[in-house]
Amino acid sequence: MTMTLQLMTLALSALLAQIPDPTPAINAAKAAKAKTEAAQQKNAEALDPQAQKPATPPPAGTPGAAGAPAAPAQTGAGYSYDPAGRRDPFVGLSGRAGEVVTAAGARPPGIGGVLVSEVTVKGVFKSQKGLIALVQAPDNRTYIIKSGDKVFDGTVKAITQDAVVFSQDVNDPLSLVKQREVRKAIRPEAR
Repeated sequence: MTMTLQLMTLALSALLAQIPDPTPAINAAKAAKAKTEAAQQKNAEALDPQAQKPATPPPAGTPGAAGAPAAPAQTGAGYSYDPAGRRDPFVGLSGRAGEVVTAAGARPPGIGGVLVSEVTVKGVFKSQKGLIALVQAPDNRTYIIKSGDKVFDGTVKAITQDAVVFSQDVNDPLSLVKQREVRKAIRPEAR
């Protein structure tokens, strides 16, 4: 019996010697949690600069101040992103080059509020001052334009017998080209 007891004691001590000490892992987790809370506090302050800064938090490892209940978790407005000159990763890559993002109703009235991509050329006419074009906006209104007229995202560069050439402003921070030429031909159904 004593031999079995000695063997069990030896086996138990060998097993206990193989279990690693959890203290370093626990301390690393506490440090990571403190860093995360500090970053969340910094984001909350950036979103709401009017907010009062909380009192100095109690030292790590103590639950609240002297037995007081822990403060409820903050309900922040969300995460803020500072691009610092880089593109916003939350904005899609497709279709950026010709798009101009504006608030609803922010466009000026008339042809000055129409995008180049929205224009449909209906006809070209010869006048005493040169060629003029008849174009249609998406709201089915027609406008008469001449070379040099401005649209929302560009200008009319030239008018030929069968097309209107626009110089469109490129609103893409990654593009090296700031303007591009867009040729809009007379639609076949308008002939």
